[in-house]
Amino acid sequence: MAWKELFSTDIGLLSLFTIGFILVMGGYLYNYAKRHMAEDERRSHG
Repeated sequence: MAWKELFSTDIGLLSLFTIGFILVMGGYLYNYAKRHMAEDERRSHG
């Protein structure tokens, strides 16, 4: 019932899109922070 509503109604699809967007954004921010932390560490030891 809940799965059917999630994939077939407007609000369900919007919720699905929002969840996906948050997951993608979280992954991007994690990689961004990790990359900059490594860069700062290289600078401080160099």
